[in-house]
Amino acid sequence: MNDPSSSYGLWSMVVINSAVFIFFAFSFFKPRSKRDWRTLGMFSAFVVALFTEMYGFPLTIYLLSGWLARQFPGVDFLGHDSGHLLEVMFGWRSNPHFGPFHLLSTLFIGGGFWLLARAWRVLYAAQASGLLATAGPYARLRHPQYLGFILIMVGFLLQWPTLITLTMFPIMIVVYLRLARREERDAAASFGDAWVSYAQRTPGFWPRWTSGAGVSSPTLKGEEHP
Repeated sequence: MNDPSSSYGLWSMVVINSAVFIFFAFSFFKPRSKRDWRTLGMFSAFVVALFTEMYGFPLTIYLLSGWLARQFPGVDFLGHDSGHLLEVMFGWRSNPHFGPFHLLSTLFIGGGFWLLARAWRVLYAAQASGLLATAGPYARLRHPQYLGFILIMVGFLLQWPTLITLTMFPIMIVVYLRLARREERDAAASFGDAWVSYAQRTPGFWPRWTSGAGVSSPTLKGEEHP
């Protein structure tokens, strides 16, 4: 957008983009419990805050306008493309949508949604059968769905960092860790020794790419163990 006045104040874009990504998260995550809805709700707040600054009101750019103008003279920070601050700071002056940080963000966001979808299929099948989910992504880590949300948020931060979302991100990590611990207590109460054995051999959030990761269990319908 070459006209600065048209770069922001696009509240319809805020609504449309927020709705699209929240719907994607909803359809991939499929919340059922209060804990699931809380997880999705926090992610939705992050998305709304992001797109509000991306298309509505660029609060971060206004608050940092003096410093940005001194550090990067000649850059029109009221233009939409300049909102990709990492591209600007590291000297990328071509179309930011083809910049390294934007391309990396696409990988993180796509990978996060893929992980959400893969994990949901396994978890749904396990819950329907009354089994402990240990197939698919759950063979590599205990909380693939939370990791999926984290990857998506990292992707958005690489693409369009803002003061609000940078503040929200570590808070949401802490909350997700606490929610994960609660889920683990519930799983331990429900599955006993099977859960203990699985938890001892399977990392929580960082996958272990070895043949010994996870535990053996009946293969769920439509899934195969890695």
